[in-house]
Amino acid sequence: MTTQARPTTVESVAAGPKIVPGPRGVPLLGNLPEFGKDPLAFFERLRARGDLVGWRFGRSPALFIAHPDAIGELLTEVERTFDQPDLGIAFRTLLGNGVVVAKGADWRRKRSLVQPSVRPRQVRSYAATMAECAVALADRWTDGQRVDIKREMAALTQLIAVRTIFGADTAADAEAIGRAMDVAQKEIGAEFSGIGALLPDWVPTPGRARVKRATAVIDTEVARVLARHRDGDTERPDLLSRLLAARDETGAPLSDREIRDETVTLYIGGHETTSSTLVWAWYLLSHHPRVRDALAEELDRLLGDHEPGFDDYARLTYTQAVVKETLRLYPTIWLITGIAKDGASLGGTPIPRGTRVWSSQWATHRDGRWFTDPEEFRPERWHTVDGAEGEPSEQIPEYAWFPFGGGPRVCLGTRFAMVEAVLVLAVLARRFTLAVDPGEIRPVPSLTLQPDREVLATVRTRPAQQATDAG
Repeated sequence: MTTQARPTTVESVAAGPKIVPGPRGVPLLGNLPEFGKDPLAFFERLRARGDLVGWRFGRSPALFIAHPDAIGELLTEVERTFDQPDLGIAFRTLLGNGVVVAKGADWRRKRSLVQPSVRPRQVRSYAATMAECAVALADRWTDGQRVDIKREMAALTQLIAVRTIFGADTAADAEAIGRAMDVAQKEIGAEFSGIGALLPDWVPTPGRARVKRATAVIDTEVARVLARHRDGDTERPDLLSRLLAARDETGAPLSDREIRDETVTLYIGGHETTSSTLVWAWYLLSHHPRVRDALAEELDRLLGDHEPGFDDYARLTYTQAVVKETLRLYPTIWLITGIAKDGASLGGTPIPRGTRVWSSQWATHRDGRWFTDPEEFRPERWHTVDGAEGEPSEQIPEYAWFPFGGGPRVCLGTRFAMVEAVLVLAVLARRFTLAVDPGEIRPVPSLTLQPDREVLATVRTRPAQQATDAG
């Protein structure tokens, strides 16, 4: 997919851009067939037309926005002039009415109850589990071993999610939950970009039936673990225990259904998104030896012979840059939408009530106006090696990079996900490189952005690690 820079500037949006027409659709379905065939390419084609592009999602009016200023307005004005859209019955079946889906006062209450469990102090307590699980995986890898990175990273982040959410001593079936999540997110993606998006909730489809069966597996496991926690008489440091102990301003706790919804939401944030990010990071590192060497240099210099922990996170600036650049090129959350309410506007342009507004991390992250050589994997754009430590080498506008959303509904698990990805990558890349098999891996936009097939690679022990082992 190519990117072409256009002369549009930040100031042009502030001056009030015009909405330009998108491609002509077909009767009744509008642009849905083109969108459903390849959503990522479709959004890039819209971006090439302008910063505000009108199109039709079925018979409903839709607006695509590409400019960081407009994206920032959408994200920060949610709840006031933009509303959360209904993302479909398949999505609601899995997520319920958790903090990602809830609206208004219900959303504010739930956010206030969930947020304390993922604050920096709590993430510090989970970091040890992240590193321990990664070290256990590293201890199992051997030089020359063949692995499916997609499977390995999924199993690792599943284990981390189960231990941090449910507790290390809880016999949660991570494999069963993982399989069910894979099915559910695949079907959600298929419905969201296909004809199912236009069908009423009551219409049965094979995909919706599969989502229900997968959700039943997840619900059974969460209920079993929840019962164990309620029967326990000791405090636990896991997320589920913190949700059970949370009270709102009236002293009321979360109901069992609410805890189930938030647990599933946190699981997706702590497993699905991080697993995908790590797979794409290994894929990119395998194809960019210069970046791989720069990463190894930082890990050798700062970690020496000790495994990384939370206190190392802030120092691993190049490792953070690798993760940020991976999220730029392969953002796990690839779109954000909102519904215009009365008085909505973007850059001074009025947006009619009921218009569904779409923005795509994939399209904006690859825009040549905001990123030099946007298709290139260049962590240095986030980190200048020869300059001030951690100083970006490019002036990147706010909301030109928004893998976790932004504004009041920014992903609560942002820090958890970044710390997890950085520590896991540091543990494994300190010891090994992964030589991914030749061939392009294409992104599939489902609930998160996933590789289209297995990602096979050969494990290679780094020379520095071989010397350490020999010593």
